[in-house]
Amino acid sequence: MLAVRLDEQVEKELDMLAKALGTNRSEVVREAIFQYLEDNEDLALAKQAERQAKGSKPLAQLRKELGLDG
Repeated sequence: MLAVRLDEQVEKELDMLAKALGTNRSEVVREAIFQYLEDNEDLALAKQAERQAKGSKPLAQLRKELGLDG
């Protein structure tokens, strides 16, 4: 169980969104948290891939070094 305090305006907007989606406040918050966690995981994976790619070479350079281009 998790309790979160929100200001009145945010609660009103959350209620309007839930109503528009045909769901409840808790479901909207659950989905938002899930999306946030998923986005952060994607960002972490992208940063990891970027770090690993720093030592890589362009394909054209690699083909030339291996004598595959002519």
